[in-house]
Amino acid sequence: MKKIIIAIDGFSSCGKSTLAKQLAKELNYVFIDTGAMYRAITLFFLRNNIDTNNTEQINNALKNISLTFKYNIQKGSSDMYLNNENVELQIRDMPVTQNVSLVSTIKEVREFAVAQQQQMGKEKGIVMDGRDIGTTVFPDAELKIFVTSNIDVRVDRRYKELVITNPTITKEAIKENLLERDRIDSSRAVSPLKKADDAIELDNSFITREEQLAIALQWAKEKMNEE
Repeated sequence: MKKIIIAIDGFSSCGKSTLAKQLAKELNYVFIDTGAMYRAITLFFLRNNIDTNNTEQINNALKNISLTFKYNIQKGSSDMYLNNENVELQIRDMPVTQNVSLVSTIKEVREFAVAQQQQMGKEKGIVMDGRDIGTTVFPDAELKIFVTSNIDVRVDRRYKELVITNPTITKEAIKENLLERDRIDSSRAVSPLKKADDAIELDNSFITREEQLAIALQWAKEKMNEE
């Protein structure tokens, strides 16, 4: 079977990364978490008090950012490294979550990240998830999946993730954050989140992870077998 690029897009907490990781594992493909890349950039901006309205500061900051994925044997998946520091845990914290959509709207940030993502996909055989993979990063991807889910389902999923490390978090705060991120992601001037014309929609509100994987895996194998 030929190697392809699988682009998975969708809103926050729709399970994009979960599906992408499962698909990559089943197909023995490389998984690239673009959301982690934007989160790492956001973490660097927060740590260094970068003014997101100052283009000179932004450009200088990007020159000092190195992003790499390194395989974590214990987890069986890759961790995000920012300038050789494992920041996988820090980029999931609420301060980053609250600012990542804003940082990712910045034209220079998106150009920086997209260039790296396109380089990673030159050899194909990858699964990449994000918000503009099928429309901007890989518009010619052989398989594009647009993941959707009910907002209340998304809130429950996110709550279960965050409450472990932040017991005071509320579902109301999470819902407000998700809706605001949806608004920013969909309305930004550069590469807004939208379903590609040739993407297949996958609503996973009321199906299991296993059922979701089976559906996507079937789509992938059909594309891999095409002449």
